[in-house]
Amino acid sequence: VNQVANLTLISSVGDMVSTAYASTKESHPYIRSVCDAAEKGVKSVTEATASCMQPVLTTLEPHVAAASEYASKGFDKLGEKLPLLQKPVDQIISDTKELVSSRVADAKDAVSS
Repeated sequence: VNQVANLTLISSVGDMVSTAYASTKESHPYIRSVCDAAEKGVKSVTEATASCMQPVLTTLEPHVAAASEYASKGFDKLGEKLPLLQKPVDQIISDTKELVSSRVADAKDAVSS
């Protein structure tokens, strides 16, 4: 989970969503009160679940560690095959626009000639 969260693409999307969420809460008082209540509910459920699950997680810890190591190796291979994951959203959008513009220009040139 940490490796996924640390990917440039994922973290930049997270930042964008977080900024939009904070801006929406700030701009709309009714939405803010609903969001605040939802956040408190999620926090309570998370704390209750964590305390209940701790004995189970302690028992499963060696298995989770093995699965985590296996997933980490697979994730490293995925990162090698998809370098796009290492780019922020803004750069991906910019690169895509540039590629499309280039292809359209090539198509225009082909049609013109």
